[in-house]
This record gives sequence, C-alpha cells and structure tokens, in this order.
Amino acid sequence: MGEFSTAQKTPDLKEKDHSSKIRILKFIFFRLIILFVTVVVGVYLTILIANMGGYVDDIRRAQISHQIALTVSGSPQYAELTTDERRELIDRMVAIEEERLGMDRPFLIRSFSYLSNALTLDLGRAEQITSDSGSRWVRQIIKERLAPTLLLFATSYLIVFFSTIFIALFLSRRYGSKLDKLVITLAPTSAAPSWFYGIFLILIFSAVLGITPFGGMVKAPPPDSWMEYGASVIHHMILPLTAMIISVFFITIYSWRTFFLIYSSEDYVDMAKAKGLPSSLIERRYILRPTLPTIITNFALSIISLWMGSITLEMVFNWPGLGSLFFDAVGNYDTPIIVATAVIYAYLLGITVFLLDILYALVDPRVKVGGEEGVL
Repeated sequence: MGEFSTAQKTPDLKEKDHSSKIRILKFIFFRLIILFVTVVVGVYLTILIANMGGYVDDIRRAQISHQIALTVSGSPQYAELTTDERRELIDRMVAIEEERLGMDRPFLIRSFSYLSNALTLDLGRAEQITSDSGSRWVRQIIKERLAPTLLLFATSYLIVFFSTIFIALFLSRRYGSKLDKLVITLAPTSAAPSWFYGIFLILIFSAVLGITPFGGMVKAPPPDSWMEYGASVIHHMILPLTAMIISVFFITIYSWRTFFLIYSSEDYVDMAKAKGLPSSLIERRYILRPTLPTIITNFALSIISLWMGSITLEMVFNWPGLGSLFFDAVGNYDTPIIVATAVIYAYLLGITVFLLDILYALVDPRVKVGGEEGVL
C-alpha cells in the first residue's frame, strides 16, 4: 500500500515541478516585455526631447546651408557664377545633403525609423563628437565611454553593499554605543549628492594637499605597462569612489541597522537564543535572511539614484564615461550621441529593475510568481 502511494505521488510532483517552471518562464518573459516597452517609450520621448520636436533640424539645416555657402564662396571654380546662379547652386547642394541625411521627410515619420535604429545603437556617425581613437561612429564612441562608467559604478556598488551590511550587523549588536550614535549623527550627510562631496575632496586632496590628481581616468601619457596603467586608474578612482560612497554610506548603514534591530526583537529570535543557537547562526538565519528583500530593494533604488547622478559626478572629476559624454552631446546638439547615451542608461536601469524582481523572488518565499507562492 505504501509503495502504491509513493508511485501515485511521483507523477504529481513531477507535474507540479513542470508547471512551476512554466510559471517562472512566463513571469520572466512578461517582465522582460514590460521593461522593454518601458525602455521603448523612454527612448522615443528622448528622441522627441533631444530634437526639440524638430527644432534641432532647423539648426542643422542652417548649419548645412552656412557650411555649403562658405564652400561655394571660397571655391575658385564657382567664382564666375552670378549671384543668382550661386544661390541656386547652394540651394541644390543643400537639398542633396538634406536628402542624404533623411531630413527631406517630416520629423514625426523619421522619429519612428530613428527609434528602431536607436534601440540597436545603429545611429551612424556623430555630428560633432569623436572618440579617443578619432572615430565618429556612435557605437565606437559609446563603447569607449561605457567601460569607465561601469568600472567606477560597479566598484562603488560592491564596496557600499558588502561594507554597509557588515557594519550594520555590527552596530545592531552594539545598540546605543558611541559608534552607533556617531553613525546616527552622520546619517543626514547622505542628503547631499556625490558630486557635492567631490568638489570638496578635489579642493582638499588635489588643490591643497596635492595627493590625488584633479581628474581624469589615467595620467598622460598613459603608461605602457598594464600594471602601471592599472595603478594609475586606481589612483584616479580614489576621489570619485570616495565621493560616491560618502553620499550613501551612513544613511544606508543607519537604515539597515534599524531593520536588523527590528527583526532581532522578534519572538522567534528570542526562542532561538533560548535554545542556545550560536549568535552567528541566529544573525544569518533569523535576522539577515528576513531583511534581505528590504535590503535588496533599497540597494537597487540607491543604484538607480546613483545612475541619475553620474552625469554631474563625471563632469566634476572629468571622468571619461557616459555622463560626461552626455553633457558634451547636449552642449553640442549632437542628437545621435544624446539618444545613444539615453538608450544605454535605459537598458542599464531596465536590467537593474529586472534583476531586482528575480532576486526579490529568490530571497522572499512569500513573493508570488505566476500565481504560486515560493515557486522560486
């Protein structure tokens, strides 16, 4: 009878496991679709804003007309033309150039074809900006600027996440100590953005003490040895990393330390202590684990806020990343670069939100995925 019962249950368990996998795949698929639609809408709005509803086209037409007029006026082969003939030639050359750039079509129609190109970063050549290697291709420019941004921000994220968790756990065990009161006192300092601290760090450590460089990513000329090159990059990263960490460090410790204190006062924690379980096991299983969903959510939101502040921070430190590239593109009306950087930021934010959804379901069994609890 027992063997028959086991044989009956096995197919049911396999079917349930299969249905759970299908729910997970559906959840991931629909989340990706929603995030992609959000990215598409955001990129299209960026195209409209970057082109000012077509006003930038008028600026570009004026620039094209002015450049062609200068070329015709300075060319000896057109010197014998009359004023009317020269004007007709300029108009014809301007029309050819506008047709080549696709500006002969209405902006609203071009915006949709521009959207499809933008989503794949197939934006052709930049209008004003060039890469460090001298290339005008948008993809090459973005490729060169993306790596420094990811290096700087990924390093700061890892440092902040792991250091604040351990310090917050340490302070939760020493509630009311002098160090705990110091962190509470310094928590409001995180209200200022990272670039604000960056200015003071440059004034102190670069201008006054001369310990660190004023900005940039590597010294000029760049070292030939990869070890010297890496050491130079680390030396230039000290101040921007410090500014980013200070802007979120104390408020993050204070928030997570508060969550740890709340969960450490639960009845099941007192029960675990009464059973004589090791304090490290209690912290890991009964305090840290229940707070992980909240910690991950807050950390993901801080990542998004840091992405938003990257433009000003990179400008302050002259860091050759996407933020400084976006600032230069706005100042030069370089629409392809503006749209390309917006696409990259949209993808980065979308990936952050998507990973947050997956991690949230992994660490919190109460989260429902596809209509079933704890399937992840």
